[in-house]
Amino acid sequence: MRLLLLFFFFFLFSGFSSGAKRCHPSDRTALLKFKYSFANHDQILQTWMPEFDCCDWYGVECNETTNRVDSLVATVQLNGTIPDVIANLTYLRTLRLRKSPFLVGEIPPAIGELKNLVSLELNWNSLTGSVPAFLARLKKLWFLDLSFNKLSGTIPASLSTFPEIIGIDLSRNQLTGSIPESFGNLKGNIYLVLSHNKLSGEIPASLGNANFVRILISRNNFTGSALMFFKASKTSDTIDISRNNFAFDFSEASFMADTLVDLDISHNKIWGGIPSRITDCVVLQSLNVSYNRLCGEIPSGWKLKYRSQPFDNTSYLHNRCLCGSPLQPCKR
Repeated sequence: MRLLLLFFFFFLFSGFSSGAKRCHPSDRTALLKFKYSFANHDQILQTWMPEFDCCDWYGVECNETTNRVDSLVATVQLNGTIPDVIANLTYLRTLRLRKSPFLVGEIPPAIGELKNLVSLELNWNSLTGSVPAFLARLKKLWFLDLSFNKLSGTIPASLSTFPEIIGIDLSRNQLTGSIPESFGNLKGNIYLVLSHNKLSGEIPASLGNANFVRILISRNNFTGSALMFFKASKTSDTIDISRNNFAFDFSEASFMADTLVDLDISHNKIWGGIPSRITDCVVLQSLNVSYNRLCGEIPSGWKLKYRSQPFDNTSYLHNRCLCGSPLQPCKR
């Protein structure tokens, strides 16, 4: 029994000792400086102690080959600004600082030095200032999420130069101006979320060149046409352009028959009729065309795979002269 205990403690402490060597000294130093930069450092990240391997600290992950810190996730109540020392974590691939209402100030240029970042999520905070153009230096970035902050100013055109990007979420801020024309140069299948801002103007026709798998631009002040998002050749699953001032002929819209799941064009000034080809959208589950200026007969003969019943009257209410089931019959 005593021999078994000796073996147990030998493996325990030898494992601890070898584990302590995993953490690169410069990463440990940078992380501790990061922690102690916040006013409430004595109340947060309490597993971050120098005597323990930083690769085992809460919210920290290290690469199994290099032992360098490649992921930092902090969903604690950070009180202060993002410190410049973050730039010393040069191997970071994921940086997620979120749900900290007392994380304030501007996004520092130090973030632009993290050239290995794949995912940057600074959401649900109280960050101010502009969306920095220097973020375009992050050429490996796949996903950018700055939503739910207090960012202002315009959207930098340079964000269209990410060669690997698949998702940009700038929603729930105070952004102004229009969508840059250069966003039409985005390659691949893109998620673009700009809803709940103060954006305005017409959508650049160039955006018709991009394939937005998900386009959410609701609750802004966009005008003109959004027909560039309605092409049968695209693979969008969600289109939400609601609560803007769009005005275009909806009868000219085409649809993604095999991919469109959610469509919301409500609360605009869209006119014309609902094209019968919309009934070919076999996976459509949510439809809202209410509060527009649509007229004509509502199409029937839906080929829906995942709904046993067509859409009810709430999908169509408050238009100029729509008729037919589920609204009042059309006059013959």
